[in-house]
Amino acid sequence: MSIDREWQKYLLNEESERDIFMYIQALQEAVSFFKPKSMTETRRLNLVRNNIREIKRHARRMQNQVSVLEEKLNILEEQLNENKES
Repeated sequence: MSIDREWQKYLLNEESERDIFMYIQALQEAVSFFKPKSMTETRRLNLVRNNIREIKRHARRMQNQVSVLEEKLNILEEQLNENKES
């Protein structure tokens, strides 16, 4: 087996587990390759970069909220199981 094949397999498996932060990173990388040719394009790119930054902040907040809610759900399920056993 070659290293290239193993690397391709790894990359293909990784795509099935993509999360929002991978998509945001891909957007950031795509935007970084654009070279503005006018002030209007420069302003638009700056706006896009700011929007991506805000999206990242909101995504982190949502991820934290989901984690908290999952913990609460687990606690409730454990309490429900304890009540059923009693």
